[in-house]
Amino acid sequence: MDKARALFRRRPSYASLDGDPRTSADLRSDSSGQPSFSWPVYLVFMLLGVAMLWPWNGLMAASPYFKMRFAASKPVLKSFQPAELSVSTVANLASVLILAKLQANASYPRRIVLSLLINIVSFGLLAIFSRVFLNITINAYLGFLMVMVGATSVATGFMQNGALSYVQSYKRPEYMQSIMLGQAVAGVLPPIAQMATVLGAKEVDASAATPDASTSAFAYFLTAMSVSTFALGALLYLLMQPRTGSTPTDANTGLLQQSDDEDEPCLPAVADHTKVHTSVPLSYLASRLRYPAAAVFLTFAVTMVFPVFTQRITTTNPDPPPFLREAAFIPLGLLVWNAGDLVGRLLPLISRISLATRPKILLLLSIARFLFIPLYLMCNIQSAEEGTGSKTAALPDAAYLILVQLPFGMSNGYVGSCCMMGSSAFVEEDEAEPAGAFMGLVLVGGLAVGSLCSFFVGNG
Repeated sequence: MDKARALFRRRPSYASLDGDPRTSADLRSDSSGQPSFSWPVYLVFMLLGVAMLWPWNGLMAASPYFKMRFAASKPVLKSFQPAELSVSTVANLASVLILAKLQANASYPRRIVLSLLINIVSFGLLAIFSRVFLNITINAYLGFLMVMVGATSVATGFMQNGALSYVQSYKRPEYMQSIMLGQAVAGVLPPIAQMATVLGAKEVDASAATPDASTSAFAYFLTAMSVSTFALGALLYLLMQPRTGSTPTDANTGLLQQSDDEDEPCLPAVADHTKVHTSVPLSYLASRLRYPAAAVFLTFAVTMVFPVFTQRITTTNPDPPPFLREAAFIPLGLLVWNAGDLVGRLLPLISRISLATRPKILLLLSIARFLFIPLYLMCNIQSAEEGTGSKTAALPDAAYLILVQLPFGMSNGYVGSCCMMGSSAFVEEDEAEPAGAFMGLVLVGGLAVGSLCSFFVGNG
């Protein structure tokens, strides 16, 4: 039992100058001023991670409904999904880049709150339009949808900048990991629901398809709105907590205040705007964070090939059981990848195998992930022209799921989380929040470049 406890005990980020072997589990606050761990804070940041990714998952899950709305126009039906991706990528990347430059006197909690409010309004409108305004023209609804996609993408940018910056003020890398974990949770749940829907569905006629798609989309929109509302309530609860505990921070920041109760965790102030944020040049942050930034960029760039291949790989079984048929096989592939991603984001909590402060190794691992591309090409990729899989697929279904999807997802979660968790170790204390915003910018940049390159990979 003692060995098991020692395995999960977190090692200090820096070696003690006096040789003190105690860890943060043994001390209420270490020599670097790190406050004690708090599960409520961890869970709030995990919920913010869920809210960061859930809106996009809600839009993707509603694709059958959008196809139904655009069915009468073949040009719109063919182009609306690429348009969604383009608008989302441009809006998200532009907002993150602008916010990363607006550092002076920034209030990161306000940015998080604004993000959640935008999502609540946007998905509320999408839910209303799925029930009330059903007779508007296709072009009008397409324009409305693009505005909603742009709004939610800007909101995601505000959330990424605000949450990834604000979490650094807590001086606990576990909280950064909790945001990454929340994103993985948001990725796992939709394919589970989709598989359950497919496997539980009975044969229905075409006339029943329209209300079905509309009802499902309405449920997706309400769920996304509810997740954002719940996350907003949790954040406001956290911000309203009394500032207790003590830690040796700059007296002029107003971030923490003294308390006679040393057993309470240190929480940031409700009025975060009282802290003076200075502007840190992005070029300086790029220099200090060159290895973890390069690693996280490459990690998420190469990850974007996975949706392309997952949508095109089919079973090699000529007479597949229900869970391997095309309608369920694609969600199954998504589920296995996201399950691996979830496990990978949990692994950095085990200090013995965490590489959060080994950025050069993380960079090598991110480069090694490119080897998964030829593995995907060995799978049963469906031909876009013929609608059939390759007759000479080298990897059977089990190998595709266990040897390709699972480790590719796990490596994404592990390398990405380690990069984000360790970023604050390479900058000064007052640069930690801008560093978090910069890493978020690099992450989004990797996703954008990966999305572009995935078109060429998918058509190759």
